[in-house]
Amino acid sequence: MSKIFTKFKSRFIPIVLFAMVFVIFFQIEKFQNFLVVNLITQFLIFFLIACIPAYLTKRMSYVDIAWPFGLISIGIIVLFFGEGYLPRKIIVSSLYIIAGLRMGLGALVLLKKGHLNKELPRYQFQRIRWNKKDFTNNSISIQYEILLQCFANITFLVIPAILISNNPFEYFSIFEIIGFVSWIVFFLMEHVADLQKQSFLIRAKNKKLKNQVCNVGLWKYTRHPNYFSEWMIWNSLIFSSFSSLVFYIDQTYIFIGFLISLLYISFLMYQTLVFLTGAIPSEYYSLIKRPDYKKYKDNTNMFFPKIF
Repeated sequence: MSKIFTKFKSRFIPIVLFAMVFVIFFQIEKFQNFLVVNLITQFLIFFLIACIPAYLTKRMSYVDIAWPFGLISIGIIVLFFGEGYLPRKIIVSSLYIIAGLRMGLGALVLLKKGHLNKELPRYQFQRIRWNKKDFTNNSISIQYEILLQCFANITFLVIPAILISNNPFEYFSIFEIIGFVSWIVFFLMEHVADLQKQSFLIRAKNKKLKNQVCNVGLWKYTRHPNYFSEWMIWNSLIFSSFSSLVFYIDQTYIFIGFLISLLYISFLMYQTLVFLTGAIPSEYYSLIKRPDYKKYKDNTNMFFPKIF
């Protein structure tokens, strides 16, 4: 029995954590409609777009469509259920919708081109991880991983949207100004990094060069400028949320819960973008496919840009 518990402990803990966060913030009456509508919407999106196709095809890659469209839905829900200053609601709604559209449309392009007809490498890597942990039923593991991303949208990743959209102050704090501006900067940085890599691959293809290592532009400073930028986008949202915490300072456990949850978002996204579906899985296959990647790896930081 203890062996079974030890094996599944890593899967129980995240579920319990997500449930605790939802229950704690559901205690705030003005958030209840927001949370319930978001919960139902996220389940519908993930069930229809990811869970069913994954069940039928045994491929997890469809979650790359579901997750960003879940972000778009959060942005839309903000406009209807946020009770704060309207310009602030419009801004935070736009940030979620724009971020979701960029990734969601990109995933749909991959689907149209047939790239989702086989499992994406980062999700192939998940199978290696599952086997190491003795999770041998891939069908269950796929559904579990998809639902984890769904639960993230239901709990932690919706917190900045809830806090900011319910802030009634009719002026913007220094936290919000810095946060919103930095969000734009890192959003553009992520987009530029993707364009630079796409351009590099097109040039390599035109020259009939295979398995080349992209080390130009932003890719000179970090091996994953796109993942670093995505992480900073979420940190910008977190920073923007801090000024909205003032309304809960007299509710100690709610205030502490929000503060810890905001900080945990940064940790959660870092873990995801580096270890789970980001840098580590990507590099596992790059080292196999690209002979020059080891040299690139030895001379370039993995995640944080090395400017000097």
